[in-house]
Amino acid sequence: MPMKDRDTGPTIRKAHGSGRWFPGTERALREDVAEAVENATLPAGGGRVVSGIAPHAGYAYSGHVAGHTFRAARDGAAPGYEPEIVVILGFSHSESFRGVALMDGDAIETPLGRAALDRDAADLLKRDTAVIVDDYERHIDEHSAENEIPFAQYAFPGVPLVVGLVNGHDEQVQHDVVDALRALEAQRRVLLIASSDMLHDSNYEHVRATDAATLAHLEAMNIEELKRTWRPSHQTLCGVEPVSIAAAFAASLGCKEGAVLCYANSGDDRPESRHEWNVGYGSVVFVVS
Repeated sequence: MPMKDRDTGPTIRKAHGSGRWFPGTERALREDVAEAVENATLPAGGGRVVSGIAPHAGYAYSGHVAGHTFRAARDGAAPGYEPEIVVILGFSHSESFRGVALMDGDAIETPLGRAALDRDAADLLKRDTAVIVDDYERHIDEHSAENEIPFAQYAFPGVPLVVGLVNGHDEQVQHDVVDALRALEAQRRVLLIASSDMLHDSNYEHVRATDAATLAHLEAMNIEELKRTWRPSHQTLCGVEPVSIAAAFAASLGCKEGAVLCYANSGDDRPESRHEWNVGYGSVVFVVS
């Protein structure tokens, strides 16, 4: 149930992943996020990051990769051109539905404090399509979008959020969501974060090779090939729909190629697990001049 300040007060959503996917105290969480963001190394070059991909595993596994995406978005924004709203799109690991389920309410609370949820922006996104709806129930115990929120709070303090889950491999959903994001972008500078891990498999070398091919498709912004290589039994990107939307939105704003900032495999940090299970994590951004 949402938390309210008063009987008639705002609706405050609570982060379900505190103490599970990321630290449950303000100090520990801030230290983890700051380390991941500030230690990220970026290639030379600039431009505004309009969308990016960040992983959503536990911070001990993928936090350092996610930090690259948020540092690039923060540091690449020229003064006066910082994001005015951050849209985070994840997906549901446990439920099947078609469209985008938005987290409604006035704010979401993590150990870093409350981040405002922008009702006006959400209403604009929903205005001309039936595939985007308010549906907080889909977010309960789902970590894919929520795990990006502390990074957004740290990198863009005070910037409001829209948080959604995208499901259904449907071209019309992608089209409608990109159109809705373009309508929002016409009024405010949008940073879109797509939450996704990469291949999960017991073969370490197979994960690395497959992920390298996927990252090449993202660099080329080849969305059709990205989707062609995906299937339920071989999920090259568990969040392929949010990622496809992020690339298509950037392309609609004139972006010609993606930039891979960081890649890691869970087996890199824990070699003893390579023969059991491996998950790939990638940081990619899409930049316009």
